[in-house]
Amino acid sequence: MRTLLAPLFFMLALAAPAAHAFEPRAEKVADNVYAIVGPLGQRSAENDGLNANFGFVVTPKGVILIDSGASLLGAKKLEAAIRAVTEQPVRWVINTGSQDHRWLGNDYFAGKGAEVIALARTAATQAEYATQQMAGLERFLGNRLEGTKPLPAPKTLAGESATLERGGVTLELAYTDTHYPGDARVWLPKQRLAFSGDLVYVDRLMGVLPWSSVKNGQQAFKALAALKPARIVPGHGRVCDLAQAQRESGDYYDFLVENVGAAARKMEPLADTLDRHADLPAFRHLENFSDLHRANMNRAFVEFESQ
Repeated sequence: MRTLLAPLFFMLALAAPAAHAFEPRAEKVADNVYAIVGPLGQRSAENDGLNANFGFVVTPKGVILIDSGASLLGAKKLEAAIRAVTEQPVRWVINTGSQDHRWLGNDYFAGKGAEVIALARTAATQAEYATQQMAGLERFLGNRLEGTKPLPAPKTLAGESATLERGGVTLELAYTDTHYPGDARVWLPKQRLAFSGDLVYVDRLMGVLPWSSVKNGQQAFKALAALKPARIVPGHGRVCDLAQAQRESGDYYDFLVENVGAAARKMEPLADTLDRHADLPAFRHLENFSDLHRANMNRAFVEFESQ
């Protein structure tokens, strides 16, 4: 009997979250505008891949959701957090990016009648990376990924930026092309509030991926700062003001471009550059600094070396 029960218990453990599972909570940041702040750590069965920030706007005609989560179960968790605030249904979903936790909940909300919207390059990158992301998520989520179906945003917007009116709310989307190609941010001009997507990280160090662009990040951050946002819902970390975003993201983009990028353009040895800037007091308090900083410099060096 013990031999038969052991595999059953193992399967149940994969299928169910632990007792300390992450339950998203809505945090009001402006009238009718809410953030859902995810944990800073890795994707896991406990958080259903919701290790990022999301948000929503409540309108008289329905809810506008900013990013849909990494899985079917993650999308349901976001919906439950919205339900704690309003009975209005999610009628629109806006994707700020193509990383898994930004869009793999699209299918769930579309199946309930929501219009799913993204800039055209965002949706194209979602389609390009879907298979790779699903395979990667399975390692972290196990059976809790079941039922998740990749659905790149069906409603795409042409151009480098776009203005939407939904439920009486004005939203402006613009590309940042930073963490993933096609990444974007959302600006609410009336509230002077930005959902930055993966342009801004606070409390933890940003990650530079092989397909990221720190050059684009620096330019996009300057464009965001020029809007003088009162509040920023970053891609990761607590809701913040522009000063914190500048210290923990904007200044780091500047460092990578003006120090590592400059060294690459001068054809200095990569190892010397990495060693010279291994310890940065301004950023070493950020979570993941010791794990990510050297790799970030390496990838930034390669970006500028190839230009």
